[in-house]
Amino acid sequence: MLSLHELQKSFDDVPVFSSASLDLRGGEFVALLGESGVGKSTLLNCIAGLEVADRGRVVVGGTDLATLSDDGRARLRRAHLGFVFQAFHVLPHLSVAENVSLPLRLLGRDEPERVRSLLNAVGLEGLGARLPAQLSGGQLQRVAIARAVVHAPGLILADEPTGNLDPTTAERVLQVLRDQVHGAGAACLLVTHSAHAAARADRVLRLTANGIVPA
Repeated sequence: MLSLHELQKSFDDVPVFSSASLDLRGGEFVALLGESGVGKSTLLNCIAGLEVADRGRVVVGGTDLATLSDDGRARLRRAHLGFVFQAFHVLPHLSVAENVSLPLRLLGRDEPERVRSLLNAVGLEGLGARLPAQLSGGQLQRVAIARAVVHAPGLILADEPTGNLDPTTAERVLQVLRDQVHGAGAACLLVTHSAHAAARADRVLRLTANGIVPA
């Protein structure tokens, strides 16, 4: 589902990471640890085609991102990726349910029961009609998680998805991610500082300045 080969990224000629290689299969849940500033979020952005690596290859579902145009990468993200951003990126003028359903609508699908089911799964039952401004940070994070998986993507990229959640709620949303992986056959790369979250993964890796190594 995902293959990275010798990925390298620098900012202002200062290397962030280099020689980052990884293979991730469908049905596999991998946690990625690393010190602050080592480029974990940047790596996820490169995998999603939101940033371009200076060197190396990113292959998602058999497609080399380097062979795609900007529009092609956008179409790949729309159909095959789910991304949980640290900053949530919910749309303030849309309701909770409308935010979660957005990936489905972009694919021409209308599945209100799927939206309701995921809102219930992440502990937001009954809040579908609210606007983002009426939610807490932890609730917004759960909206972002539900939105990332609602269209059953083949690859889920999750950047600190439990960072604003209490332990009980964190366990609940980790189970949602695990259900997508072990139930639906998706692959999930979870970036986290949480030892508890990492312990729920099938493999735990660490990103260093010189590549990805076993944790």
